[in-house]
Amino acid sequence: MKLPGLIDPHVHLREPGATHKEDWDTGTQAALAGGFTAVLAMPNTQPPVADAETFSMALQAAHQKAHCDYAQYLGAGPSNLEALPAIASQSAGLKMYLDQTYGPLRLDDMTLWMAHFERWPLHLPIVVHAESRSMAAIILLSTLFDRPVHLAHVSLREEILLIRAAKEHGLKVTCEVTPHHLFLTNQDIQALGPGRSEVRPVLATEADRAALWENMEVIDCFATDHAPHTLAEKDGPNPPPGFPGLETALPLFLTAVQEGRLTMEALLARMVANPRRIFNLPEQPDTWIEVDQNAAWEIHAAEMHSRCAWTPFEGRKVRGRVRRVVLRGAEAYRDGEVLVPQGYGKNLRNLKEHGIWGRG
Repeated sequence: MKLPGLIDPHVHLREPGATHKEDWDTGTQAALAGGFTAVLAMPNTQPPVADAETFSMALQAAHQKAHCDYAQYLGAGPSNLEALPAIASQSAGLKMYLDQTYGPLRLDDMTLWMAHFERWPLHLPIVVHAESRSMAAIILLSTLFDRPVHLAHVSLREEILLIRAAKEHGLKVTCEVTPHHLFLTNQDIQALGPGRSEVRPVLATEADRAALWENMEVIDCFATDHAPHTLAEKDGPNPPPGFPGLETALPLFLTAVQEGRLTMEALLARMVANPRRIFNLPEQPDTWIEVDQNAAWEIHAAEMHSRCAWTPFEGRKVRGRVRRVVLRGAEAYRDGEVLVPQGYGKNLRNLKEHGIWGRG
């Protein structure tokens, strides 16, 4: 079965600052193995991507190492209000952390939210980590400023029902949900273990998961929130939150299609068409993936490309496997092997601006 190349609007590639977990090389290899031909990378690195210097550092690493196409977010901080607009056009968008993150990007003061809304260019997306009541607050703010906002990793019944109400009232809100919030709950924590089950937002209840599936038409995107950490870290005394997800997302969703829980049209809308529209991404010509829809297999981290070398879906039986990826006319991946070199991936914002496509 031939499908368009997938787009993941929410990945953490850990470069700069934590390349022992992942970098642009291994992370984009994992993307191709999962059928993703474009990824948008989050800014809460070490240091965070929050000014011209760190933005240039991140883009240089991507330029040298990325195997698939990409764009890089900028992080909204308490002290970079004036610096961001000048470099905004080259970014995937602005990421605002209103609840939880590592490092200096958390925005606790709502006047900072408003200041970023005032300064960020109108034609570029704003993505927000906002949970529960802070989600309601940011939807109000987006309405007051009359500009769209995209809500990351929605996980709770109360959140998806709020988003449904906002959309029914014509508010400019879009949202994404992760595979782990659609396929895991807090009932899986005991089997995973206390460290390996750590993720933000936390794994929620069966009622929360059911509400996400029941309100599937409200969900605009599936985003992996690929957030790799090593097993030593996850099994240590202070386990960091986050799951890898680039190589397991499509098999999980293809299995849901086989089970009749999801249609192929709904899958492609949330993994291709809607991310491209919401984030104003260019088409990738001569780009597609080939999937064996009937392949039955078990997920094992030992077969994966991500440097973190584990998955919360270890041993899960799935149906559907990526066999081949063609990116801009070149065979980029086939049956477990990445075939394009580091640096083959292109910056989607440069391509959008200059109309440059082609090989290499």
